[in-house]
Amino acid sequence: MKSFRSTLLLLPALLLGGPALLAQDGDDTTTTHKFSDPAKPGLVRVATGTSNLQVVITGTDSDFVTVTSPLRTEGAAPRTDGMRLLTESGSLSVTEKDNVITVDAGAEPASRGGTLTVAVPRATAISVKNSLNGSIRVSGVEGDIEIKSLNGRVVLHDITGGALVESMNGGIEARVSRLQENKPLSFTSMNGAIALWVPEEAKANIRLRTQHGAILTDFDEQKLVTRTESLRGYRYTMVTGDNEEIRETVREAVRIGVEAAREAAEAMREAALAAREAAREARADSPANAPRTPRAPLPPLPPMTGGKLVSGTLNGGGNTEIQATAMNGDIKLRKAD
Repeated sequence: MKSFRSTLLLLPALLLGGPALLAQDGDDTTTTHKFSDPAKPGLVRVATGTSNLQVVITGTDSDFVTVTSPLRTEGAAPRTDGMRLLTESGSLSVTEKDNVITVDAGAEPASRGGTLTVAVPRATAISVKNSLNGSIRVSGVEGDIEIKSLNGRVVLHDITGGALVESMNGGIEARVSRLQENKPLSFTSMNGAIALWVPEEAKANIRLRTQHGAILTDFDEQKLVTRTESLRGYRYTMVTGDNEEIRETVREAVRIGVEAAREAAEAMREAALAAREAAREARADSPANAPRTPRAPLPPLPPMTGGKLVSGTLNGGGNTEIQATAMNGDIKLRKAD
């Protein structure tokens, strides 16, 4: 694995093709990195672990990936502000292998905040995982996007690729500039509203579902043709017999929903505790090249029971699927500006 942990200064780093230290303002450090094969679209993975970092990813016309962070990049050059470092407030690992650049702040303390900014070539695919807190914003990217967030708002702006976004606690906003055939868009939030903007003339198949919330649109009935199902009502119509049987079915549906929410909350607490413990172990005295303790995965989104489902076609439908699911929150499908 090629690792960007060089202590070389700017000019030698550029000559050798390694990471270049561009600037250091106080605690903020900026470095640049290249994919193994710049001629092919690469993938940038960002993991913020237990920090409170806000993540901002922007597509640019450059061939380089530029990372700016309040965390000290491992192996970065000495500070230029005259300050002598007595103890690290945090460090950031950036590695590259097989056209995949990994930006990892996974072992940072939960109190560590600030903004992690990553500029990427527009065609780059993006994967972001937030295991505790912090908003995520991606703009101007043409590659596919995958985001899994525990707590924080997710905003996508001017995207044209496929997208898979899952948020446990936090709203989702996505402004899509162009739909691509066979590039699905899927958005899921347990606690938070979902707002989608798509081109007025886009062709897509639509599936929108919410358990506790409304589904709204500003597309007219000629462009967006839909049918609405009450999943809870559908389940009840399948029950035959007296009213007591129906009431029992209602009680069972409510029980399942409450139990799923309780399990999700417990899973969140366990994941947060495990992630903090992993961070403490990773910061313990150990060789610099020792492997990091694995972080606990994000808890899965709980299954939904009941709610309303709106399905249909936009401008006659097509080969692109748009899906949005919210357990607690409204869903809005709107015409792009």
